[in-house]
Amino acid sequence: MDAAVDLGITTFDTADSYADGRAETLLGRALRRHRRSTVEILTKVYKPTGPGRNERGLSRKHIMAAIDGSLRRLGTDHVDLYQAHRYDHTTPLAETMEAFADVVRAGKARYIGVSEWRASEVRAAHPLARELRIPLVSNQVQYSMLWRVIEAEIVPACDELGIGQIAWSPMAQGVLTGKYRPGEAPPAGSRTDDGFGAAMIARYLGEDLLRRVQELRPIAEGAGLTMAQLALAWVLRNPSVATAIVGASRPEQLAENVKAAGVVLDPAVVTAIDAVLDPVVERDPAKTKSPPTRP
Repeated sequence: MDAAVDLGITTFDTADSYADGRAETLLGRALRRHRRSTVEILTKVYKPTGPGRNERGLSRKHIMAAIDGSLRRLGTDHVDLYQAHRYDHTTPLAETMEAFADVVRAGKARYIGVSEWRASEVRAAHPLARELRIPLVSNQVQYSMLWRVIEAEIVPACDELGIGQIAWSPMAQGVLTGKYRPGEAPPAGSRTDDGFGAAMIARYLGEDLLRRVQELRPIAEGAGLTMAQLALAWVLRNPSVATAIVGASRPEQLAENVKAAGVVLDPAVVTAIDAVLDPVVERDPAKTKSPPTRP
């Protein structure tokens, strides 16, 4: 964490459900070494934080309890962005937005965001937020060279409403780094060894897709970039993307990733990327969805 701040990274994203709340606790401990005004803390609510039916979703009861739990674990009196981790089809949207408004008015969150909401859901929430005078500013979405489902509907809707995109998995679960190779076993200790990670990465492990990703290597080298930097620069070139979320297990990875900020890709590079990946890119906007019932 200290290495990230030293590199100019000041925004940190987590969720109350990550590692059963331990992710917030660890983040809070790490950030206590830094002045609160110099960092932005983002967290989320929706996914289960316990076995009870009221310990999940976007009901008023859960939101009001969840924000207090997050603040306690993070060791702060407010978060900069409080995000609805998914859309809750069980709770009336007006109830959810009114609860978020009370969180903002209580000074416990500065801004409100959503994550993986469809265009229609964002459009429904925006006028409620405006009426309640709360700033709905972001939609956190999966976005990468390989996963472009937001481009057809979500981005145009959010652009119209002044809502920015926070891109998660910009390297497609690490596949766009090139470390997963066709015909070879995944590297030891990779996401494929983790139950949740294995499910997330499975869609990207087809032989044709992995072969095409390897064809990006000379494109990256020609641009003077690593594969990871190319993937990040591609995401950040989209003017609708406010920021991209990256993870790192070593300070050297952070140092490499941060170099992608400010990179301007030549149009010929973008064209070459599309020529290689087009047959394996996912673009179906219906892939953005929340579960019909709470998890």
